[in-house]
Amino acid sequence: MNKPFVVLSLIAALSVGGCGYTTRSVLSPEYKSIEVENVKNSISVTAEQDNLRMYRGYRPGMEVELTKAIIDAYLFDGNLKVSQEGNADLILVSELVDFKREPLRYDANDNIEEYRIKLYVNMELQDANSGATLWKERGFSGEATYSTSGTYAKPESAAVTDAIKDLARRIVERTIEAW
Repeated sequence: MNKPFVVLSLIAALSVGGCGYTTRSVLSPEYKSIEVENVKNSISVTAEQDNLRMYRGYRPGMEVELTKAIIDAYLFDGNLKVSQEGNADLILVSELVDFKREPLRYDANDNIEEYRIKLYVNMELQDANSGATLWKERGFSGEATYSTSGTYAKPESAAVTDAIKDLARRIVERTIEAW
């Protein structure tokens, strides 16, 4: 047999096999549904601002929006069915712990032109039957950026919504893909 033919055949076989990446869930097959508990708001709205935390902020109702976004993200993903209390295999418990608005870019007059919004949660995934904790994450975050002027300007509320969606997507990825 011709040596170049063997080498090309081997390369083709390895190419078809891929690198092992898959989009299916790495969760145990016994887990088919999840209960998403309402996100608890633990952001201290009375804490004083200091030089390190000049851009601390909070928008009322973020925890409600985040709960809805997490449920929507699980429904969109489709690997786990979202179930009511008592009917799920898994329980996701989340706590909103921080909201930051950080300046990213300034103009020539030191006016802020771009911000980054970051939301932080502590969360825990539990087995509903045994009560065992499958994993815990502290300081898990989602983010979005927005410009205050120019072609790409958008209101802060739109950036907060984008950060909530980003965080929800990341939470689902953490649950399903176990990265």
